[in-house]
Amino acid sequence: MPSYTHISPRALCTVLLLGSATLWPGLVGAQGSAVAPTGAGAASTTLGGAGVEALVAQGDRESTARRSAAALALFERAVAVDGRHAPALWRAAREAVDLGEVEGDTQKRSALYARAVTHARRAVEVAPTEAEARFQLARAVGRTALTLGPRDRVKFATEVRDHALEALRLDARHAGALHVLGVWHAEVMRLNGFTRAMARTFLGGKVFESASWAEAVRHLEESVRIEPTRLVHRLDLARIYRDMGRRADARASYEAALKSPLIDANDEYYRQSAEAELRRLPR
Repeated sequence: MPSYTHISPRALCTVLLLGSATLWPGLVGAQGSAVAPTGAGAASTTLGGAGVEALVAQGDRESTARRSAAALALFERAVAVDGRHAPALWRAAREAVDLGEVEGDTQKRSALYARAVTHARRAVEVAPTEAEARFQLARAVGRTALTLGPRDRVKFATEVRDHALEALRLDARHAGALHVLGVWHAEVMRLNGFTRAMARTFLGGKVFESASWAEAVRHLEESVRIEPTRLVHRLDLARIYRDMGRRADARASYEAALKSPLIDANDEYYRQSAEAELRRLPR
């Protein structure tokens, strides 16, 4: 099951409108593969085809077990064998973002996000009509933007929105893309007047003025309907209800988040956030 680890509300706000949603040293080569190459072109014959699929399957098992570092290594081995394998590319992007979100070292975090963007852009290039590739690119770009200057962050905000919209055009029930757009709307609505003016200048009034609390709620509620057990959907929906003053709904959504199973790589971290935010929620 793909990971939809979210672009946190605070983070995406920075991406949108600040003037605005373990580092692996490189691709693992044939040395780490099950069968060593025996001559020119051996990598493509020995590890191509079923070999790539086997690596992806192994990576999926590690990802399901929430071992992102091991999953990333396997997916990048698959990419090293077949650089046009879209499922391996967007999976590698997903795991790199998951690792980056909890990486304390700034340089390592930035490098992980950069790797994620590279993989996701390549996935979209080779599979432009695959919704998951578009979603993972929206996610990776959103996280990468946080490492850039204010003007560049604003430019990336439009790209985040555009790829999420394209993912939904391709798959109207893509819960991750619905989540990204819901948070996008919420963060625009949370801005003060000065920041809104900056956003209008850089993003363009038409795009900016499309934001609303109603759309934020609609997108997040739909993501919850599609994936009711995914903790991050419940958490960001609770935050939207909270900021709209719908405290009873916020409390119910926080409590639902705390009851959700641990599915995604960083769900323990998000569960801790839900616990802390619920304690601070006024009664």
